[in-house]
Amino acid sequence: MSEPSPVPSGREPMRPGRISALRDVPASIVRPHYVPKRPDQPWDFDDPPVKTAEIVEKMRVAGRIAALARDEVGRHVAPGVTTDELDRIGHEFLIEHGAYPSTLRYKDFPKSLCSSVNEIVCHGIPDDLPLQDGDVVKIDVTAFVDGVHGDTCATFFAGSPAEDVRLLSERTHEAMMRGIKAARPGRPVSVIGRVIEAYAKRFGYGVIRDFTGHGVGPSFHTRPTIWPYDEPRATTLIEPGMTFTIEPMLTLGGYAWDMWDDGWTIATRDGSWVAQWEHSLHITEHGAEILTAA
Repeated sequence: MSEPSPVPSGREPMRPGRISALRDVPASIVRPHYVPKRPDQPWDFDDPPVKTAEIVEKMRVAGRIAALARDEVGRHVAPGVTTDELDRIGHEFLIEHGAYPSTLRYKDFPKSLCSSVNEIVCHGIPDDLPLQDGDVVKIDVTAFVDGVHGDTCATFFAGSPAEDVRLLSERTHEAMMRGIKAARPGRPVSVIGRVIEAYAKRFGYGVIRDFTGHGVGPSFHTRPTIWPYDEPRATTLIEPGMTFTIEPMLTLGGYAWDMWDDGWTIATRDGSWVAQWEHSLHITEHGAEILTAA
């Protein structure tokens, strides 16, 4: 099998655009504890990894709203559309469904979702630059409802992608689903990354190592860490009642990255394009329940 091309031809590297003002959230929408942030509070708490049935039920609601928002935004990904417009669509959808956009003001992030285009790995800030035909766009949306977060990401295309980019997205999704299937009680969390990395290596893809899945629930990011690669030190055992995300980010090249001056945007060092998929999960006695299915 020939190696994939790290950088599809005909597209300039991504650059920062203009970022619009913070979007308003009606006073009737309940905020997470970090909005506004108090000096004596952390951004996230050390939530118990195993959640109560009541919290899991709330997460089903938050997860479904996040999934619907993700897909609504994805329907508007097209050449000529700005990621700021996608942010507006996601913001308004979440508000209409009684949810707070979890990313808005989390660690001072200025937008209601992350939009990461082409070689941007994750945490891309929506701006005024229009998408171009063939762009790959990762839309990462989190909804805060009734005291819990539902976190999800999907990869979409503006127009017609190159074949290697289309396959990258399909295989990243498959890698996530294999990781989900592997998430069963009694196994160490390392099994998730092991199956993701083994599958990615079949195609010569890079596996981003420094941005991981995580526990989710009342806190946006908490225990346990879910590495997307084979990490033997990840010995935490999977238990029924756990809630966490699995979110592989695979590249057409290497896994080294650099951060833009905005303190958020992560880009591959070699310019290789990236796909990402993410679901929030609840572990049952028999395996993983996907909480962010539309």
